[in-house]
Amino acid sequence: MDLFGNMSADINFIKSVLSLHDEMARNGFTLVYEGEFSHEVMKMFTSMAERDMDKSNEDKSVKRKVFHVMVECLQNMTKHSDDVDVNDGVGNGLFIVGKKNGFWNVITANKILSEKIDGLKQAIDNLNSLSKDDLNSLYKKQIREGSLSEKGGAGLGLIDIARKTGRKLEYQFLPLENDQKNHFFLLKVVINSNPDED
Repeated sequence: MDLFGNMSADINFIKSVLSLHDEMARNGFTLVYEGEFSHEVMKMFTSMAERDMDKSNEDKSVKRKVFHVMVECLQNMTKHSDDVDVNDGVGNGLFIVGKKNGFWNVITANKILSEKIDGLKQAIDNLNSLSKDDLNSLYKKQIREGSLSEKGGAGLGLIDIARKTGRKLEYQFLPLENDQKNHFFLLKVVINSNPDED
């Protein structure tokens, strides 16, 4: 019996993982999670990010902003992912957080139905075109009227992220192999770690 018959396959896999780890470290990504986003996972992830920010002595206002964006992004994925566990209704996706060159980056990726792309793209492009005052007005209107979109539009969470960061939301839709019904929706939110520059 050959105990080490599969060893070369294991070593190649480990080399791939280490290479990926090195690439993430070069890009400043310290927290990466892929899977289902339950309330417990959200709490664990946010507390890990908080410890990460404490280590780098972030300004309190920056920590609050990063924390707020993380929670909004996680809630957005939990509510709007079209890759949902049928047993518990919890959404699945990918979540990445890291800091590089003085900016925190929060990146999410989750499956959405291809038919939602046009509405979501239009909604985000609209948010990206608004001034800070316009975003504040839209936010208040959404709260007052409760007219949140369930069909791919930008809801309160995305409006609030755009308001809080003062930056454009970066996004992309990636087609999935052998799956015409769904795309991967990638969202990147950038937060300046120097509060005086915002």
